[in-house]
Amino acid sequence: MRYLAIDYGTKRTGLAICDPREIVSSPLTILHGGEALCRRIAEIARQEKVEAFVVGLPLNMDDSEGFQAKRVRAFADHLARTLDLPVLFQDERLSSYAAAEKLAECGPGRAKKGKLLDALAAAEILTAFLENKGSSDTR
Repeated sequence: MRYLAIDYGTKRTGLAICDPREIVSSPLTILHGGEALCRRIAEIARQEKVEAFVVGLPLNMDDSEGFQAKRVRAFADHLARTLDLPVLFQDERLSSYAAAEKLAECGPGRAKKGKLLDALAAAEILTAFLENKGSSDTR
């Protein structure tokens, strides 16, 4: 199955995709927030032949959901209503940290790191989802 992972943010949203065999997760792109976000995601989903979405859910360290998790759930509900594809959630705790560590190893400049971070975090979310598939929350 082809999944598109979404690291949703109010300013930037990172996207990542996996191959149809669900082996490799790759950063895809960064989109800027706004009203056209779902439309752009829908275009990418059609182009990439996506069969489901995996949305990173920012849980607190005690497994509770805070304000940002509620925003992400609202976005995912809107996405599910707009597009006729399943929307699943994956705990995204520490995904940005892991992505930042990987970027630090690569050594790109600071400005470029900011642009790559969200897409790489989406790839981390997708990798975790694929490794733990079957235990995710569906919307």
